[in-house]
Amino acid sequence: MKERFILGIDQSTSATKALLFSDTGAILGRVDVPHTQFYPQPGWVEHDAEEIYRNTLLASRKLLVETGADTAAIVALALTNQRETAVVWDTETGHPLHNAVVWQCRRGTEICARIEKKLNGQGRGDLVKERTGLVLSPYFSAAKISWVLENVPGAREKAYQGKLRCGTIDSWLVWKLTGGAVHATDYSNASRTQLFDIVRLCWDNELLDIFGIPIIMMAKPRFSDEEFGHTNLEGLLPRSVPISGVMGDSHAALFGQNCFSVGMAKATYGTGSSIMMNIGDAPLRSKGGLVTSIAWGMQKKVEYVFEGNLNCTGATIQWLVDDLELISSAKDAGKIAATVPDTQGVYLVPAFVGLGAPYWASEARASITGMSLGTKKAHIVRAAEESIAWQIKDILELMELDSGTGLKELRVDGGPTKDEFLMRFQADILSIPVVRAGTEELSATGSVYMAGLGTGIWKDKEQITSLRAPDATYRSSMVKAIVDMLYSGWKEAVRKTLSRK
Repeated sequence: MKERFILGIDQSTSATKALLFSDTGAILGRVDVPHTQFYPQPGWVEHDAEEIYRNTLLASRKLLVETGADTAAIVALALTNQRETAVVWDTETGHPLHNAVVWQCRRGTEICARIEKKLNGQGRGDLVKERTGLVLSPYFSAAKISWVLENVPGAREKAYQGKLRCGTIDSWLVWKLTGGAVHATDYSNASRTQLFDIVRLCWDNELLDIFGIPIIMMAKPRFSDEEFGHTNLEGLLPRSVPISGVMGDSHAALFGQNCFSVGMAKATYGTGSSIMMNIGDAPLRSKGGLVTSIAWGMQKKVEYVFEGNLNCTGATIQWLVDDLELISSAKDAGKIAATVPDTQGVYLVPAFVGLGAPYWASEARASITGMSLGTKKAHIVRAAEESIAWQIKDILELMELDSGTGLKELRVDGGPTKDEFLMRFQADILSIPVVRAGTEELSATGSVYMAGLGTGIWKDKEQITSLRAPDATYRSSMVKAIVDMLYSGWKEAVRKTLSRK
C-alpha cells in the first residue's frame, strides 16, 4: 500500500509547529515558527491570532518544501493547541476584535472576583466547579472572553447581534482553515473554558449568562475523532483533506503517552506544565485544588481526568536566561544545578503570574527565600530547577489522595525532559519511576494518533500502543527522610509567598 501522511499542527504558547507523520507514526520533519509575546502591563499576556494563523500556513509550507513530501499522500490534518487562550472575532470582517488573551493572562481577576461575590451572595455555592469541574479563576477562557466584550467598544452589542464568534485557538484555526465554514471545538478544549457542563456535555446557559456571553458566539463541541471540516491550506495541498484529531495540547499528550487506563498519569513540561491522571468514564471531584476535565471524546464516548496546571516551569528557567541573564541558555540550567549538592536551603517559588494548582492564587508574586551571603549562582539555578519538580509533586500527591489510586510511574514529555538533572531530581522526590517519552512531540503525536483513528489509518488503541517507544527511565535514589525534609522546606517557602500576596 502506498505510504500515507498526516500533517500535524501543534499551536503552542511560544510557536506554531508543523510536523509530518508517516502511517507508522514516525516524524518525518518539523518546522517551528515563533510568534510575538505581548505584555501590555504586568500580569497581562497576549498573542496576535492573525499572526498565529499566518504562521500555521508558513510552517506548513516550509515543512512541505523541506521534506519534499508528496502532498497528494497527505490524508488528514491533525490539530492540537494551547488551551484556555481565548479569541473573539468578527464574522463579517474575519478579523479578531482584540489580540488573543493568553492562558497565563490575569486580566480577568476582577471579573472572577465579581462573579464569586455574586454567586456566594445568591447562596448557590461553587456553581462553577459543580458544572465545569474547574475552580473559578482568570486562568480559564470565560473571564478572558468576558473581558473583551466589556472593554472593546461596541463588542457587547455586536455579540448580541450575532456578529461575533469566540473560542480557544483550535476553533479559531478551524474557522480560518475552513474559510469560515466551520465553527467547532472538541470536548477537551470546551471543558477548559469554564462555560461547559462536563456531565451533560453542552454549553451551560446559566454560566454563559453569568459571564455575559451569548450562546451564539460559542463553537459546536465535537468528539476529537470526528471530521471537523476540510482544508487545502489555502492551496498548499492539491485537494482538501479532513481536519481531525482536534485536541487541547495536554490532552493530546496524555493520549500520545498511551495513558488509556484509570490511574495512569503524565506530566508535560513546557512554558508551563500540565499534570494529568486518567480517572475513567465518570467525573470524580477533587477535595483539594485539582480540577476535573474531559480527557478526550472518541467513538461517541468521553473519558475524564484530574488535572493540575502550573503557570511557570520552563518559563522560570527562561527568566534566568532572558531577564536575570544569570545563565546563557536554558540548556545550561541542569548542568549548573548539578555543580552543587543542594540549594543550601534556598527555594524559588515561581509565582510570576500567580500560582496555579493546587493553590489558585492569582495575586501571588514570585519569591526567593533562604538566601545567605554564601548563596551562589548555582544555588539559585538549582532552586529554579527544583521548583519545577516540587510543583509537580504537589499535584501528584493530591491526585493520589483524591482518586484513591497510587501512582506506579509518571510518564513525562516536553523539551525540558532532556534536562538530566531535572528528571533525576523528579524521580528522587516522587519515589516512583519517571519514564521519558521517545519523542518530545507528544502533543502532536497524540493528536495525529487520534486523527489516524478517526480517518482509518490505525484501527484501535492497541495498535497505537505498539507504536510507543520510551526513551529513558529514571528511578529514585534519595532517602525518604531527606525527601520529606526538603519537601517541608518547599511547603514553608510557598506559605511565606502566599502570606505576602
